[in-house]
Amino acid sequence: MNKIGIPNLDIQLEQSLISDLKKVEDLMRSHIKGDYPLVVETSRHLVEAGGKRLRPLLTLLAAQFGDASNYDIIKAAVCCELTHLATLYHDDVMDDAALRRGVISANKKWDNAVAILTGDYLFSKVSDMLAEIGPEAVKLQAKTFERLVIGQIKETQGKSEGLSQIDHYMKVVADKTGSLIATSARFGALLSGASMEVVETLTKFGEKIGIAFQVADDLLDIASNETASGKTPGTDLKEGIPTLVTLFVIAENDPADQQLIEKLKKPISDDDLSNVITELRNNKALKKVQDYLGDVARDANKLLVDLPDSPAKSALENLTFALVNRST
Repeated sequence: MNKIGIPNLDIQLEQSLISDLKKVEDLMRSHIKGDYPLVVETSRHLVEAGGKRLRPLLTLLAAQFGDASNYDIIKAAVCCELTHLATLYHDDVMDDAALRRGVISANKKWDNAVAILTGDYLFSKVSDMLAEIGPEAVKLQAKTFERLVIGQIKETQGKSEGLSQIDHYMKVVADKTGSLIATSARFGALLSGASMEVVETLTKFGEKIGIAFQVADDLLDIASNETASGKTPGTDLKEGIPTLVTLFVIAENDPADQQLIEKLKKPISDDDLSNVITELRNNKALKKVQDYLGDVARDANKLLVDLPDSPAKSALENLTFALVNRST
């Protein structure tokens, strides 16, 4: 696998992406500097912890369908990643998380107030940079932020009457994860001057792979080998966070799974975690979610059919493949 994490990537495109991702990292670090040392320290906390940088990567790939030399594309990529990081600070407070990306979470290292305000600080830095790009960029970000907040409210409030738990969950995933990944692609296409047909196609593609990304995460929580995936199996189970796998088991309501279903309705204790993971790995729901993930991935790549053949198109198709296969 190459440095970008996309199989069979064109060598010239890979070199270009590596160069641009470095520009993204450099700008991201310089942009969050400020006059108050604690704010700089706290805001750098998750930036330095690293991450997949999926959102900036998608912005840069989408820009390949137009003029990718526009520096506003780098700025937009930074804005998408900083928006994502800001939501993580807030999520960790809401979930009372102890770790994030392998390091102690900001709310545990400092406190909840500092973590929340750090997220707010990052949002302010995003707004500042988007204003440099122009009013349309600000408007797009505002619409995306609206979906992010609504997704979080839906998750907190629970499902609406007449909506199944699974349908509710997928709507939350589309808003909380799909929306920003879709916007990342849209920024790249728009700022490169790509045609509106291409912009709309890549936006829809981004939302689809955003959903696939989350479903793959759900599978990783059950099926992963920690060494291979980097994710500790059972993290969501221990915290009582619903995933598509557990929701499928509950929805199926198999008489043979009644004891397991009762366990899945609350956080799993450390003593019971290994047994529950084993049961889920042997449950038919796991295969159902794997099949569903495959369907989402195929639907995403079908959207790309009418795009002109190019190394960027192949890269997007292979990115979908990489996202799906990280869960196996």
